[in-house]
Amino acid sequence: MSKAPSKHKRKRVNVRRPDVMEKVQAEVQLHYRSPIIEKLRERGGTLTIGNTTLRLARKFGFCYGVERAIDLAYAARRVFTDNHIFLIGEIIHNPEVNRQLEEMGIVSLPWKRMDERYDALTEDDVVLVPAFGAPTTFMHKIENAGCYVIDTTCGDVMKVWRRVRTYAKSGATSIIHGKKGHEETRATASRAQGEDQQGHYLVVLTLEDADYICDYIRHGGNHDEFLTRFESATSDGFNPDLHLKELGVANQTTMLKSETEEIQRRISAAVRDRDGSSERFQVFDTICGATQERQDALFEMLRAPLDILLVVGGYNSSNTSHLVEIGQEQLPTFFIRDASCLASLEKIANYDLKTKEEIESDYPSKLFDEGPVVLGVTAGASCPANLIEATILRAFELRGIKRSDVLAA
Repeated sequence: MSKAPSKHKRKRVNVRRPDVMEKVQAEVQLHYRSPIIEKLRERGGTLTIGNTTLRLARKFGFCYGVERAIDLAYAARRVFTDNHIFLIGEIIHNPEVNRQLEEMGIVSLPWKRMDERYDALTEDDVVLVPAFGAPTTFMHKIENAGCYVIDTTCGDVMKVWRRVRTYAKSGATSIIHGKKGHEETRATASRAQGEDQQGHYLVVLTLEDADYICDYIRHGGNHDEFLTRFESATSDGFNPDLHLKELGVANQTTMLKSETEEIQRRISAAVRDRDGSSERFQVFDTICGATQERQDALFEMLRAPLDILLVVGGYNSSNTSHLVEIGQEQLPTFFIRDASCLASLEKIANYDLKTKEEIESDYPSKLFDEGPVVLGVTAGASCPANLIEATILRAFELRGIKRSDVLAA
């Protein structure tokens, strides 16, 4: 149970003061800057040394929302030098960035549920809200405790929140294309219930899920079977016989845009078949611009021949996993956390999206003898440039090319 509102309830704090941010920028540059990545950008993303060619996607790595979240976390540490600073879960989905914050004394709180650590928060404590946002129950808890709140929620995520709140006000159920256990989706779902918490939502992950819903919209079905299939993916009290009448689609901002659009198309068609029109269906493009840019840049890079693709990022990063899915449709693609995954270009530790675990892949091929190789590299929006640089250097090293040769090229 939440505490009663504090008499000294704190407003959210703006730590982006010019004097602070100048020092923060220098610190962030020190941790994450990459001169090799900057050089590659200037050269159009292609570097050839001997018979090894590396191609870097036109758009990759940190987006503005991620940079802003990291800046705010670093700034909070500089402004609140003597306070305890807590973070709801992870600031972003990258272990290197979260490790840096941990070394700065920023303590991670659980994000799946609140425990006694939330009850122990005081008015002197600082709480960082991650870039994904946090459910309304978490926000009420920390605000009622009177904590200083540094909200790093991405602006694109908040646009989705405004949209689902609008759906709730109009009586429409929010169909959220996303992963039901993801921090962002959980935060969005809490807003889809509206200010009075009477609104409804349904989280949909796959096209198969969408087809099941479409069949229910058109023909009805087994109420209990529906709720079993979508367990933990619906609002409290959700009734498919009542709450599939008025619908609005939104999404976790990091999903694959083409899949979200297909889900929208199928549900719209089902409503039209049932009602004779789509008047009771609302849609709004809520895919993050940076996510779409990275997907588009990868599609563009894949138009030219590549032998292998490395996708660098945190294994729990949604936008990174979708880059992997795009790559896997065309060529051998490996989802790696960092350069340490490259034992060789034939033996790569990588994350398997189906089994959801890191595996070691043997990739026997004549590509990695003395012949020419074209290697593609991209990275998710939460991956820092220094990790991408280390991956590139390691790949060249495995081809017998020294760091000094890469720097001199």
